[in-house]
Amino acid sequence: MGLLTQLLTLPLAPVRGVGWVVDRVVEAAEQEYYDPAPVERELAALERELLAGRIDQAAFEEREDRLLDRLEEIEAFRRGDPAP
Repeated sequence: MGLLTQLLTLPLAPVRGVGWVVDRVVEAAEQEYYDPAPVERELAALERELLAGRIDQAAFEEREDRLLDRLEEIEAFRRGDPAP
């Protein structure tokens, strides 16, 4: 049955190939989007800006909250928790 199934579904091979490529692109995009390193670097740069006096405490806290929320989202994704 395997050979017959392969022969009958042969015209669908390009579609399966496109599907495979789309899956790889989605995986790569998710890996990049859910990488915590850029967020951690941005947090460090934000702290340097505060210490250097380039931003005030209120701006620091606002941006820090957004970055920490993003890190929580990344951790939830890595744990496999459903998206909010």
